[in-house]
Amino acid sequence: MEGAATGNEPLVSCPVCARELPAPGINAHLDRCLQGKGGDGSSPAGLQQPCKKKMRLSTSPEGGGNRGEEPGGSLSPPPMFPLFQKGSGSGARASPARDRGEEKPRGEEDPGPPALGGESLAQKLEGTPLADKLRPDTLGDYVGQDQVVGEQTLLRPLLEAHEIPSLILWGPPGCGKTTLAHIVAKGSKKKGTRFVTLSATSAKTNEVREVISQAQNEKRLFKRKTILFIDEIHRFNKSQQDTFLPHVECGTVTLIGATTENPSFQVNAALLSRCRVLVLEKLSVEAMEAILTRALQSLGIRILNPEEQHAGSVNGSNSKTSESGMCIEKRAVSTLAYLCDGDARTGLNGLQMAVQAQLTQLPHQSSMLSSSANRIVITEDHVKEGLQRSHILYDRA
Repeated sequence: MEGAATGNEPLVSCPVCARELPAPGINAHLDRCLQGKGGDGSSPAGLQQPCKKKMRLSTSPEGGGNRGEEPGGSLSPPPMFPLFQKGSGSGARASPARDRGEEKPRGEEDPGPPALGGESLAQKLEGTPLADKLRPDTLGDYVGQDQVVGEQTLLRPLLEAHEIPSLILWGPPGCGKTTLAHIVAKGSKKKGTRFVTLSATSAKTNEVREVISQAQNEKRLFKRKTILFIDEIHRFNKSQQDTFLPHVECGTVTLIGATTENPSFQVNAALLSRCRVLVLEKLSVEAMEAILTRALQSLGIRILNPEEQHAGSVNGSNSKTSESGMCIEKRAVSTLAYLCDGDARTGLNGLQMAVQAQLTQLPHQSSMLSSSANRIVITEDHVKEGLQRSHILYDRA
């Protein structure tokens, strides 16, 4: 018998049924006790209750109810193994939550509000300005400046291979200087190159030195390149620009500077000799029309042909017209492309202002429109009012 102590062997208490047993037989008794059998099969029912509770805790949630009703007989799988499978049990409990996450009736109902074209269009225009939202990420979407980054230029294959030399981008506002740097930043992330952006209007010399120090560590420890983009670099004085000279010379950083001023007068000559100056011209009218057309397509606004402008209604086969509930005259797009004077930022901001002005009047106008002509049309007068006047830029040089 297990309960009888032989010789002077010490007695050990079973942690399950609290029976006093010799030390050599405690392991075998513990295995039988955990399997629902007492040491000799005749243990009192009161001593088996802890074992039942142990089994109930070790069962999975799916079969816990059925196993609790069994009278503690022999079970095919040893119940101690589920004790080590609590992770799987929790996973079984998490799977219904995943199933509930996969049910997307609410997510499918979200596209319902776009039927209210004014609300969906307003959500697209709120927050970040339209000129920044529509900034392209690849050279294929970059419009204009074919003389600089065109297919047959020397710089195009270098940009596509992410072998960026030090550059000074000189051009009028809105011609694509920051956008070109944004494309370089996107490409550098794919290759693992570090890209840092600073603005000379707010950055101080200590910040520039800190970036250069980090670039030295990156190059020494990880063999990682650093591209430093300085917007409005002409705002740095001569002594601040001299900070870049030794580091651009040895390749610690690749400098990309953007300026609207003539670099021959505003940038240090020693720095110019270490960089290549790219002259970006103002965008042509055709390039501006392409940019505005892409913006209208992203907003879901249809461009009316001259025939449709005189018609009383628009063909309802176009889904974008029904989604946005707004159209724009072809002549208005051409006028906007001409009046912005090659400044893409001015053109996109003027378009955004004209559309938002019509959205504010949408509740009043929609009540006056008939069901056959349920649309809002942006005309040439709306565009002119959004720009107020055309302006001409002059270069002091």
